[in-house]
Amino acid sequence: MKPLTEPSELARRLMDYLDCPCEWFPPMEDDDPILERFHAACEEGSKKGFFPVLVTADDLLLECLALNSGCEDGEEITREKLRFSRARLLQAALPDSSAFLSGLLKSRRAELEEDGILETELFGKVEGGETLDRFCSFWDYETETTHELLLARIPADHPWEVFAWLPMGGWNECPDTPGLMAAARHWYERYGAIPCAVTHDELEFRLAAPVTGVETASRLAWEQYAFCPDRVDQCEENGTIGTLADTLRQSTVWYFWWD
Repeated sequence: MKPLTEPSELARRLMDYLDCPCEWFPPMEDDDPILERFHAACEEGSKKGFFPVLVTADDLLLECLALNSGCEDGEEITREKLRFSRARLLQAALPDSSAFLSGLLKSRRAELEEDGILETELFGKVEGGETLDRFCSFWDYETETTHELLLARIPADHPWEVFAWLPMGGWNECPDTPGLMAAARHWYERYGAIPCAVTHDELEFRLAAPVTGVETASRLAWEQYAFCPDRVDQCEENGTIGTLADTLRQSTVWYFWWD
């Protein structure tokens, strides 16, 4: 395939949708230049009032964003319509963050009981985790390069509000936009976690330092399992909440994936 030297039509449409300053990256074999620009944007954003998010040029993502912004399949995406949708999301009252996550967890635990799965069995032991300190959602593991990528400088007042520009949920078991915003608000206020990378079915957060303590990591792992069951259920090896807890207490990146 011929290397990209300028944004694809899909990337241009995604930039139009985002309606904010975006920096474009072609597929690369090394993500260091991307991460250098991302970290520079984080410093700049803290002074100028924006949040940088790495957005994969993904046709399913753009389709999902358009639908969640009120554009029916095939309908023209207009800037006026998008701005109205964002304003509505930003002005609406969010669900109570703790109550939202508690409700998800209660529902998941009811499903476990119905399926005859013991919580102790699913939890296992707090061991066998891995250290996550780099984003992985934008990698194409078949080509061993990054996907075409945008570094969007989203002019939100709070980190959880980036989902008003990137309403990527509301399908399968992925929470809808108010749910994504509620969870992100809870995790920012409690742990300083900030959403930073998005595809149509993946979401990554970063934080300054890993959570500390087995009890804290275990409680957080249960919350993240409720938010994204595939984070545990789809793990081929060591698919337990305890292993996720062990990962969380060593990691500055949180990874979510909905199958």
